[in-house]
Amino acid sequence: MKIAVIGTGYVGLVSGTCLAETGNYVTCVDIDINKVQKLQSGIVTIYEPGLENIFQRNIKEGRLTFTTQIEEAIKDATLIFLALPTPPNEDGSADLSYVLGVADQLGKIITDYKVIINKSTVPVGTADRVKAAVAKNATCDFDVISNPEFLREGVAVDDFLKPDRVVVGTSSARAKKLMEELYKPYVRQGNPIIFMDERSAELTKYAANSYLATRISFMNELALLAEKLGANIDNVRIGMGSDGRIGRRFLFPGIGYGGSCFPKDVQALAKTAKENEYDFKILNAVMNVNHIQKHVLSEKILNYFGTDLSGITIGIWGLAFKPNTDDIREAPALYIIQELLDAGAKIVAYDPEASANVQQYFSKLEENQKSRLVFAQNSWEAIVNADVLAILTEWAEFRGADLKEIKAKLKQPIIFDGRNIYDLEAVEEVGFYYNSIGRKTINKI
Repeated sequence: MKIAVIGTGYVGLVSGTCLAETGNYVTCVDIDINKVQKLQSGIVTIYEPGLENIFQRNIKEGRLTFTTQIEEAIKDATLIFLALPTPPNEDGSADLSYVLGVADQLGKIITDYKVIINKSTVPVGTADRVKAAVAKNATCDFDVISNPEFLREGVAVDDFLKPDRVVVGTSSARAKKLMEELYKPYVRQGNPIIFMDERSAELTKYAANSYLATRISFMNELALLAEKLGANIDNVRIGMGSDGRIGRRFLFPGIGYGGSCFPKDVQALAKTAKENEYDFKILNAVMNVNHIQKHVLSEKILNYFGTDLSGITIGIWGLAFKPNTDDIREAPALYIIQELLDAGAKIVAYDPEASANVQQYFSKLEENQKSRLVFAQNSWEAIVNADVLAILTEWAEFRGADLKEIKAKLKQPIIFDGRNIYDLEAVEEVGFYYNSIGRKTINKI
């Protein structure tokens, strides 16, 4: 099949590449000339494990191409995916200006039947709005459907090529047949393609992400209670997760969720509820809990050292909102770093992929704070002669680090672990002050 993907951000590039991998001819469009030139030159513009190989293969085979010209991309395409940003407005609602702007443009240039597919996460009713925008100028038949993405950063290629399910919202038999044909190679093991109406499909994406965010926030609150009760949240998590009605996933406590999806999707669904005169109490609580949780680790550090951290050097391991990505959108590290800088600390930070993004994020700091934020080239450099190690992202290389070597490099054997990556008995045996989330504090110094 011939396909156009409009937008080469995270969703667009992964989707376009994976669609080409099953033999489709895919043209990806972006208005960013520099980005398109890099992609045309074979440079992957995002970090995502497993993407590089299939990206290069499909460019070589001529199935994956890039352009800045939307007319060129859609000319021979039957399916047009909209993978455009929907950032939150100040009031929490999703900004649809990119989606509706492209829809208006498409109406003016399509000349034969097209299926226009909302791949972006969009509020309920967006398919209707896109259809109206296209119809204003269109002189041919078209369908607008909802096909939300369920890609997890770090494993997005596998998620696309071997999805748990594919959700398609459409009332058109013609569009349904084309989508069945498109996704058949991805569900050969029997995972379902679930067809439903457009509004239900749009709500499904928000519902899934909001429910997962709710599980995370529940565990974060439970972890804080466990600390007060002298319980171990790891044991509680295992006991809960063994219940088939609950399951093991998304039960790990930490320092709050971040990334491109959960924060904005929870916010957008709560805003949609409010616009429809419904008080979604649980979602409001979830957002509040997550805001508080992002400050828990910095508060622990301030409680230990005092509110003035002048002269204290903090080595930080992990900056991305999760491992295996360079995405720092709404990452807890951003909040924690700012709070520690405000208290006067010097910070030496390291992340395998996200350091450059964080450096750019903090590029406009006042000189006094900017001089106290240093980025290390590796994990060990970040902690040499530091007073404390703070772990903010659970990269695999941190999990396997030698605790004795950590102790030898630190000025003081102190760890604040926001991701619970170390065994309590192990840190106790080596001799640390070790403060984590929802577990007893080890004090062997």
